[in-house]
Amino acid sequence: MKAALYERYGPAAEVIRVEEVERPDPGPGEVLVRIELSGVNPTDWKSRSGATPRPIDGFQIPHHDGAGVIDAVGDGVDASRVGQRVWLLMAAGGRRWGTAAQWTVVPSRQAVPLPDGASAALGASLGVPAVTAHRCLFADGPVEGKAVLVAGGAGAVGHFAIELAKFYGARVVTTVSGPAKAELARRAGADQVVNYRDPDAADQLRAFAPQMDRIVELALGANLELDLAVSGPQTHIVDYAAELADPVLPVRKCMNANVTLRFILLYGVPAEAVEQAVTDITRALAAGALTELPLTRFPLDQVAAAQDAVEAGAVGKVVVEIP
Repeated sequence: MKAALYERYGPAAEVIRVEEVERPDPGPGEVLVRIELSGVNPTDWKSRSGATPRPIDGFQIPHHDGAGVIDAVGDGVDASRVGQRVWLLMAAGGRRWGTAAQWTVVPSRQAVPLPDGASAALGASLGVPAVTAHRCLFADGPVEGKAVLVAGGAGAVGHFAIELAKFYGARVVTTVSGPAKAELARRAGADQVVNYRDPDAADQLRAFAPQMDRIVELALGANLELDLAVSGPQTHIVDYAAELADPVLPVRKCMNANVTLRFILLYGVPAEAVEQAVTDITRALAAGALTELPLTRFPLDQVAAAQDAVEAGAVGKVVVEIP
């Protein structure tokens, strides 16, 4: 099969190449998936660059997320799954077979049925962003009736955090940096959108809710002052991304707010929490509550450019088309 791969860490253009490799066979409990679209996330370029290195088993085919059709199943998997449309989760997590290839093998539970009404583009966009969003929202209990602040509502995690929070009964305000991103956040269903650069951003947030119940955060250092302005004893600030420089924590201000800080890295989320995320995401998908982000598409032979686009902060979702 044709696959993108790398054998060492470094710049995308220097280490990623596309070549023919032997197609894998599904082992016990696994499925073989013919990939249509491979979704690219920041964790993919960080692993490849060596910023967050992970062991390489000879070679690494990148990308955790994707959408395709089950082609074959291993022992212990219901044969009726052959031909099923699926979205994939954490395909390259501790394995060499990511989704930037014509086929991949994953444990059966990581190939999730994709409803007929959901496009492959939406399926390839879920995975890491949607499960991360779910964990940020629900790690500390239900969100029905809660006030939720989503930082960066135009990003992939922010997009699905808005949609999942709304579907499960929360009121949602989000912060963005400008009009184009504000429009994306509104399309996702945010009740209010605030430009965090506005001098009165904190007042706008307090007008929405004097105290947030959940804050889904991607830049803790940059945004903590604004977060604390709308935090109190019931607030859980949940951070899912690391900045280049670690923030200095204003301990007394955090104590005064009696705020709870939680940090999330998807690789370490408990299995039962991931399973619950998949169940809840599937329910939202079936109801038509999750939508596509604007897509930037690259062919497989330009996978290095696709990763560079994500690293550069491409708005929307970057996907690789698999021939």
